[in-house]
Amino acid sequence: MSDGHPRSGPARQAPRGWTAETGGWTDRADQAGSWTDQTGVWAADQTGAWAAQDPYPQGPSAPHDPSPEHAPGHHPLPHDHTAPRSDPAAGAWPSAHAEAWAAQGPYPQGPYPPRPFTPADSDGASAERVRQAAEAPPSAPAEARVPYDPSPPYDPSADRDRAPEPQLPTGGRKAARLAREAERSGGGRRGRRRADGNRKGNGRGRAGAPNQPEPHQPKPDPRARLRRAGLVKAVAFCAAVVAASMLMLRGSEALGRLGVPAAPDSKAGAPAAPADAPDPGRVLQIVAHPDDDLYFMNPDLRYSISTGHPVTSVYLTSGEADGINAGAAKETTTAPNKPAYAEARQNGIRAAYAKMATGDRSSPWKRTAVPTKGGGQAEVDVLLAKPQVNLVWLQLREAGNVYADVPDSLHGLWDGKVPRLEAMLSSGTPVKQKYAYTKDQVVQTLVGVLEQYKPTTVRSQDPTPGRFADTKRYTDHQDHFYGARFVQMATAAYAKDVQDRPHFALQNYLGYFNGYLPSALDPDEAKEKLDILDTYAWLDRQNHCGSDAGCGDLKVADHPAGNRWSDAINYARGNSTSWLTSDQEHGLWAFKVLDGQVAVWHRRGLVGPWRGPDLLPGTGMDPGVSTVTLKDGRIAAFGTRTSFGARPADYKREVVHAVQKGPGAAEFGEWQSLGTPETTDETWTSDISAPAVSVDGAGQLAAYVRDGAGSLRGRVQQADGGWGPWEKYGGSDLHGAPATATDGAGRRMVFCATSKTVLGWAQPKPGAPLGPVTATGLPDTTLPLTAQGREGGVRLWFRKPGSGNVRTALVTGDGGLKVNNLTDLGGLSGFGSVTASGHVLAGRAAGGQLGSEVGSGRPWERSPLMFVGAPSSTMTGRTMVSLAVVGLDARLYVTSSADAPDAHLAPWQPVGPRNGAP
Repeated sequence: MSDGHPRSGPARQAPRGWTAETGGWTDRADQAGSWTDQTGVWAADQTGAWAAQDPYPQGPSAPHDPSPEHAPGHHPLPHDHTAPRSDPAAGAWPSAHAEAWAAQGPYPQGPYPPRPFTPADSDGASAERVRQAAEAPPSAPAEARVPYDPSPPYDPSADRDRAPEPQLPTGGRKAARLAREAERSGGGRRGRRRADGNRKGNGRGRAGAPNQPEPHQPKPDPRARLRRAGLVKAVAFCAAVVAASMLMLRGSEALGRLGVPAAPDSKAGAPAAPADAPDPGRVLQIVAHPDDDLYFMNPDLRYSISTGHPVTSVYLTSGEADGINAGAAKETTTAPNKPAYAEARQNGIRAAYAKMATGDRSSPWKRTAVPTKGGGQAEVDVLLAKPQVNLVWLQLREAGNVYADVPDSLHGLWDGKVPRLEAMLSSGTPVKQKYAYTKDQVVQTLVGVLEQYKPTTVRSQDPTPGRFADTKRYTDHQDHFYGARFVQMATAAYAKDVQDRPHFALQNYLGYFNGYLPSALDPDEAKEKLDILDTYAWLDRQNHCGSDAGCGDLKVADHPAGNRWSDAINYARGNSTSWLTSDQEHGLWAFKVLDGQVAVWHRRGLVGPWRGPDLLPGTGMDPGVSTVTLKDGRIAAFGTRTSFGARPADYKREVVHAVQKGPGAAEFGEWQSLGTPETTDETWTSDISAPAVSVDGAGQLAAYVRDGAGSLRGRVQQADGGWGPWEKYGGSDLHGAPATATDGAGRRMVFCATSKTVLGWAQPKPGAPLGPVTATGLPDTTLPLTAQGREGGVRLWFRKPGSGNVRTALVTGDGGLKVNNLTDLGGLSGFGSVTASGHVLAGRAAGGQLGSEVGSGRPWERSPLMFVGAPSSTMTGRTMVSLAVVGLDARLYVTSSADAPDAHLAPWQPVGPRNGAP
């Protein structure tokens, strides 16, 4: 959520009992983390992950190998069979998989057929009614408003691809008119006979026989004709009602399917899912150490597993530290054994994942050695009861120190201090081949993992964590952020070189510095997180895994919560809530980073068809986009871009922006760089926040970031279109990203959170420089701020620490910044950014789904959607609100509501086809 770090005051000092040099409560040198990536739909092959030619039984009662080496944490199950034993010498990969993990994925891939969409109203009347409602003034009567159009957005390709459908009766009037014409043209009996023949085709009568003279019939009764016409009208009316009802229900059915977890399919011949069934997405996490995922990515990790998403965690290093698996009391009397300690940590991770997925920490795993694209081998573990849960162990050496210069480390390899980094194999691994990787081979190994799993969401640690202001030491473990830089390089290569893949989104997570920030989780969520950490720490010392190395990490057993890490989770980037915006024609524009490029979705007008995602030219984009509408109606998109350069020291993160070529135009200009206030990577590890942007009442555009020193910096566009220098606006102890908006007088206000409060800046008048930093007097927050001009001032929304409740306050600028009416709005717990437009509030709820409130005082509602980053909303016209998220499948989902106290959100609609190859 934030790039923030302790930069002043007591918060810079390590807490009592926590050793900064080793990054733990004892002498341990790392915090590790596990990952879970899943392969998507598991219907096609029985292996659940890797070896399609080496099937194994599925389900909780699957046979397993009771050997401690190959099945840690296994208790005998009620049967006499055992799982096939891995053969490390021969390699668990069948011969067909002797090459790198690329050719065959463990789940079926696209191209996914597009979901057929239906226009809301074919005669355009609905579009006109919605347009009139959106343009109506706020005082328009409620009857004139259209809360929402529940029909899916129209996709013209669906009409092209759809087979002709039988025509339903078009209405009673038309049927009666045809009957009268038939009577006039055929004189009653002959007209009916002609109509009957045309109805049956080819001039034939009943049963297809040649036309025969019909027997004499009495003259028809006119009243009978009227009754028949009335019957036709009734049938037509019923058909129209049924058709309309089906359109109304269709969105609700799609929403219901979103809430159903994807269950593993044990039959290769199982029927395929419907073409419009939502893709659950595939999550791939890459972390430095075993436990980094449990400390810094949970509860997101638990949410993904519990809802059935395929999850795979990749561990770059073995996390061997000093090899002592003991708490402080027994540290001096325990002999070091690095392979055994690495195995104990692996056992703890397997137990934690098994508990999250099945409730049983001893649920068995299948462990296999596989070749990598980098020329080495990796261990791949598949949870038999939930084969969509995988662990991948690359087992490289760790640095063994948070910040000291250690050449044999990911940091040393990145900087070229060593040509290769050797593996540190755990004692129980099926991998027996020794290997070492160059920098490029580490990148290629990760590219191979990405090719194998084809994720739609990639989770990684923070590549730019910054330094402490007083000591200049890293605020996070060097393995964490240099590992994240390897992930950046690998995802860039994967996006560039691999064509047969889905789009993917990236999410970065803050690390050690979470311990210095306000608690982001409510007590129940924190307890759930700590419970999983207790499992990893092996508190009960029972040998449930059957391993001599131990069943968990005893170094953290004295303090499983770490440095308050069990209370927190923060995204390092991607917290902006302004990535959805509306244009002058009430069209919608959405901007998110996919594949390292900014993706754009566009809906023309209120009810036009959607287009996208279209990727804007330019790579290296970091998660998170902020938008602003310029004075002339054009949209400008801002973000940050990372480049690697020819030398390791050339690593750079800079602010960039692209401007629409004209109001409503689909084309945007090239990305223009505003540079960075951080001149070198060495000074603050390129630690700048995502930009916040606004246009004041004079039409002046400005962009603001939080710099590595924890102060506010900004650039203002000049009248000639050029940009002024990076100005220093002061402030200290700033964390996360700033937020900005203009008040009713057109004055720009800027806000940013600290570890204790919120600081603010304001223009004295439009066009003037920002005034001095001002204490708002607001209490501490969980960092992400949302600002919006309302009620003559600027309203802020944020979360209450330790609760997840949403709070709001109005800030006015007359006579200096003044905070009015701090209010607690409640919510569904959760964490992260809150988006607000009109009567709609939305943010991540406990459980990971989207929670929303539509109208003050109404109960919060929960959507089944799991999503990446932050939600975004915007006013569409004067009385409509649109809300959007990007799901874990990297697909855009949108809904809408009338901006009225009694309105409801329409069913969520996915935009475009399922996420297949771009």
